[in-house]
Amino acid sequence: MRRTAATLIGLFLAAALAVAGTVHAQAAAPAARTLTLTGVLTGADHQTYREIPFKVPPGTTGVTVAFEYTGKDQKAVIDLGLRDTQRFRGWSGGNKARFTVTETWATPSYLPGPLPAGVWKLILGVPNLRQDGHADYTARITLSRDPTFHGFADAPLRTGLAWYRGDLHMHTEHSDGSCPSRTGKRTPCPLFRTLEAAAARGLDFVAVSDHNTSSHFQDLAELQGYYDDLLLIPGREITTFHGHMNVWGVTAPLDFQLGGRRAPTIARILDEVEAAHGVASLNHPALPSGEACMGCGWTAETDFARIPAIEVVNAANANGPLSGLAFWEARLDAGLHVTAVGGSDNHDASLPPERNVGRPTTVVRAENLSQDAILAAIRAGHVFVDAEGSADRLLEVTAHAGGRNAEMGDRLASNGEAVALTVHVAHAAGGRLRFAGPAADGLSTPDALGADTLLSLPLGAGARGWLRVDVLGPDGSLWLLGNPIWVE
Repeated sequence: MRRTAATLIGLFLAAALAVAGTVHAQAAAPAARTLTLTGVLTGADHQTYREIPFKVPPGTTGVTVAFEYTGKDQKAVIDLGLRDTQRFRGWSGGNKARFTVTETWATPSYLPGPLPAGVWKLILGVPNLRQDGHADYTARITLSRDPTFHGFADAPLRTGLAWYRGDLHMHTEHSDGSCPSRTGKRTPCPLFRTLEAAAARGLDFVAVSDHNTSSHFQDLAELQGYYDDLLLIPGREITTFHGHMNVWGVTAPLDFQLGGRRAPTIARILDEVEAAHGVASLNHPALPSGEACMGCGWTAETDFARIPAIEVVNAANANGPLSGLAFWEARLDAGLHVTAVGGSDNHDASLPPERNVGRPTTVVRAENLSQDAILAAIRAGHVFVDAEGSADRLLEVTAHAGGRNAEMGDRLASNGEAVALTVHVAHAAGGRLRFAGPAADGLSTPDALGADTLLSLPLGAGARGWLRVDVLGPDGSLWLLGNPIWVE
């Protein structure tokens, strides 16, 4: 391989600066640092490899490479790969200009795993560079120290404030999900079958929540690009002997061995969830615990003020003693602002629709279809639960006082002024409204709903506390579960 003396000196200086971590270091947030590595390839680099060193500091949680180069108009081609301090981490050739490696997931072509501190190397392969050609390259390497994860999709799948429908609780082959194989044998069910069931139901988002593991995150990372109309949110069901808890939006490691050295209390687990800006939700809290469902009911000592959500509707348990309604309302009566959600808890993606992914559906009013927006809306309580998983039932509730408005999950300061309630229900003909909560005293149930019903109802004088609007079917079964508005 022929290089001029000037080229060799330039390469030596670039490598030394890269190892020192000072190559065009850009200002960045404290949680991340971006190194910009630049260089020039010439015809002498045709069909050779160059390894560009850079330093990864201790505590790094993610390495993201964004690469660009000139000379493509002269058919220049530069391929990419990566080595850490100990092993080869992957090769994407010329098919990706950007990739990420973390402990629990990586962009396809690359391997997830520990991120050892030290000198890593970006591999540049040059399958073609004309003898008289050259290519200027820029590699921007972002070294993250923040456990916060913003999603597998680079941008919102849809923009605009809307009601987005999803399922927040399901299982695949990465835990105890199973389904028939192509020949009818029972087998661990691949994750894509769950996504196919969600797509067939017309859902906008799903959170796959296999028990205590993060192995399914790699599948989600690989499949998000294909399912570009279905937002894939990483979930985990933290399964303990004293209750099950979903965590959404976290890819960082989480402990689950409640009562042991690693996780002596639920508070310790919640510390990890909150540090990663995830959302925790107590699952099926009213289920009995025993040999039939080990640790299923929630009995752990808990500071419920730290719990953002409760799974009030689990699978078909929308009504009766297995519903989480009474458990949730006890938290509301204690003054806690906790969002009610639902989840199918599906373990077999081949089941018929009435027992499959999307029943129940959690319907979220979010700014756009992105992980950050969906989780923010859940935290805010801008949610209702469609217990039967319909395609289009709608429940919108707004309280008004003195020109101020509040939707489900919000607070409304009445300031002694009259409070009115607006209720909009669509695609629930034959159903009827149910009002709940101390601020709903005096509200009467109107006649059966039409196909699209809009009502304005005055609240009683001095109404205070929470109020909720639900929709029941003609037989009294729950169709739609609303989240409360707080009148203060």
